[in-house]
Amino acid sequence: MRVLNRKSNHEPEKASKPMSQHASGFVPGSGSGAMIIEEYESAKERGAEIYAEILGGHINSGGQRQGGTMTAPNSIGIQRCIGKSIEDAEIESNEIDAISGHLTSTMGDVLEIKNWASYLKRKGSDFPYVHSMKSMIGHCLGAAGSIECVGVALQLKNNFFHASINCEEINHEIEAIIDKQKVPSQCFDNTNFNTIAKSSFGFGDVNSTIIFRKFNE
Repeated sequence: MRVLNRKSNHEPEKASKPMSQHASGFVPGSGSGAMIIEEYESAKERGAEIYAEILGGHINSGGQRQGGTMTAPNSIGIQRCIGKSIEDAEIESNEIDAISGHLTSTMGDVLEIKNWASYLKRKGSDFPYVHSMKSMIGHCLGAAGSIECVGVALQLKNNFFHASINCEEINHEIEAIIDKQKVPSQCFDNTNFNTIAKSSFGFGDVNSTIIFRKFNE
């Protein structure tokens, strides 16, 4: 399907380049991630360490039409997914501090950023911070969403926001939409972000978004 990186065999550590002008396909990764999700009262009663709160989310399918294909989602489906997740979380668009994107180092990265900007009506320096864990660990396929959700919870718990590496030159179409400072090249410490949106827009034109919030008892 021509979605794998074909240009970085000599530099494999630099092959995954989400949001980069030089992105040329995703790099497969592997791993797993798991979270225990339960009601607050139950977690408190058993003395569990709480990492984050899930405010809401949404899953849909674009139906592989209106631009959607087996390997790419359509914009209507993406924006509907974002909107329904925000509605379910009962927050406003401007409350999202950061986005942990699907962002796979393919042509789909531009579309993803365009759809976030369009739905949130936030551009330039007003756009949330955004990064891709796939820049560091590759695309873990069916495990990607769970691993990246664990990453979001850990970042909210520990007040940091990891870098999106291999993106020294941001894709020109993306840079025309958002301030390049919103794509961190180094880890941010002491961020104190309250709300992070995690998205997975991908294979089969299936979309999901979860809104996480920092837990404050």
